[in-house]
Amino acid sequence: MDFKALGLMAGIEIHQQLDTKEKLFCHCPTTLRETEEHTGEFFRYLHATVSEMGEVDRAAAEEMMNRRQFCYFAYDTTCLVENDEEPPAPMNPEALAIALQVAKTFAMHPVEQVHTMRKLVIDGSNTSGFQRTAMVAMGGVLPGDGEVETICLEEEAAQRVEGSTFSLDRLGIPLVEITTSPCMHTPEAVQETARYIGMVLRSTGRVKRGLGTIRQDVNISIKDGARVEIKGVQELDLIAEVVRREVTRQVTLLSIRDELRARNASVGEETHDVTALFAGTKSSILKRAKSILAVVLPGFAGLVGREVQPGRRFGTEISDYVKKCGLGGIFHTDELPAYGVTADEVAMLRAHLGAADEDAIILISGSKEKAACGAKQVRHRARLAFEGVPEETRKMLEGGNTAYMRPLPGAARMYPETDVLPVTITEERWAAVEVPELLADLARRMEDELGLDPAVARQAAYSEHLPLFRAAVQAGIKPNLAARTVLATLKELSRDGVAVENVADQDVLAILTAVEAGEVAKEVIPELLTEVAEGKTAAAAVAEHAGGVSAEELAAIVAKIVAERIEFVRDKQMHALGPLMGVVMEEVRGKVDGKKVSEALRIEISRVI
Repeated sequence: MDFKALGLMAGIEIHQQLDTKEKLFCHCPTTLRETEEHTGEFFRYLHATVSEMGEVDRAAAEEMMNRRQFCYFAYDTTCLVENDEEPPAPMNPEALAIALQVAKTFAMHPVEQVHTMRKLVIDGSNTSGFQRTAMVAMGGVLPGDGEVETICLEEEAAQRVEGSTFSLDRLGIPLVEITTSPCMHTPEAVQETARYIGMVLRSTGRVKRGLGTIRQDVNISIKDGARVEIKGVQELDLIAEVVRREVTRQVTLLSIRDELRARNASVGEETHDVTALFAGTKSSILKRAKSILAVVLPGFAGLVGREVQPGRRFGTEISDYVKKCGLGGIFHTDELPAYGVTADEVAMLRAHLGAADEDAIILISGSKEKAACGAKQVRHRARLAFEGVPEETRKMLEGGNTAYMRPLPGAARMYPETDVLPVTITEERWAAVEVPELLADLARRMEDELGLDPAVARQAAYSEHLPLFRAAVQAGIKPNLAARTVLATLKELSRDGVAVENVADQDVLAILTAVEAGEVAKEVIPELLTEVAEGKTAAAAVAEHAGGVSAEELAAIVAKIVAERIEFVRDKQMHALGPLMGVVMEEVRGKVDGKKVSEALRIEISRVI
């Protein structure tokens, strides 16, 4: 696919949670909880308010199509600010300091005063009906002529438990929103830019790590298409595929538009009640519906079933709109007979509605109210097909496909937050902000200064355990031993089911220090860490394995083991050394370094063969 010829323009918004002690507008900890730990719950109905310009934002208006009751889980670590029953506290200065550090790393210009705004969001992800956001800086630089347009400091949304139930533990955690200009023109460029911004954020050492702590929204358009925002791309390696599939979707929608125009197609204005026609149907879905409505789309036949993304058709796009009415989806004649609907029923439907073969018919079933809402949505989405690509906010699906969420919001969604005072960014404050060393540069420096393999140096620099690695090296631990333990051994033990989360950094340092001092052999490190994870103190674990084995004692142990396996040794000669290493190490229980054991075995085997 020639993305340049297609006029691809893409920009990204990255949302990264900050690792602060307190939330952005209250003093609650930024701790995530298990939902079964919730200590209370309450309900809310959310309504859109009119903006200063006298308008209701179009995205909010669509969210209000269904009057939904939202349930919220509260905890002993949340407060009345999250409940929207108490005014917010002043903006968290720790979070603002991190946002300024990120801004300065991108060579941005800070605003003179940070003003907090309310951004209308009534999808249930907050209790107030809005999200607080504040612009901190503008005009940053990215490699390859890219540009960071703005950095905002925002409060995180509540986490959805299921359906209309949300958990308040995440609501209010500070995050930075980094928005680039539409400066990317290939899917790979979008992915690389997201990777670079992620690296800069981690370079501060002040961001949260783990799944869900960083999310990318991707804005995509092509020539003659429209800007589409895809929200919540969490997997970095999937970004390029998401862009490719959205370009495919827009190209296909434009081809459908052209064909509709060429056919002189139209959208039927009448909604037909065909409930009686399906009175004897064997379709389980239609059989239990209170109301079955039909919309005729003259000239649409064959286009409703056209694939716009792998496994998703134009009919799926219509279905996504209908789901906003609380329905499960639609049936359309490009896919029928199917789902229990017979060919005779389809013929009867066409005859009843006077629909020609070149026409498509959409069936909507459900309660009377929801089906009527769905029929309106069908006609709305079908009319948009004549424009080509509608401006939309879409959610990412597994594999890189996307589905409709709501229209793109407009300026009417923003209005001032009057409960939070602005914060002035003085020249002195800006000048005092320190730019962190980028992880890419740190990896190269560790490679040079610590003699680490380039791959290990990069792994150490980018690891969330970097502070522990640095502390170990500063404590005099050999870099390779520290890297092996921190980057590999802990991960391997975790995969084996060891509760390494019970092992504190100080425990790891104590064990490595004992190894470095020769108190225990490095081969016993996994065993020591396992014992600490199971509840033993690091000092007790080390003491149990310490004590050492003298050279004479080791020689005697080796001689005994070799003598017991003399036929094996004479048969394998020096190749017996490897198999016997494990036997001797088991005998000395990690109290002797492996190199010493190997040397003692080499001497003894040489003596007897």
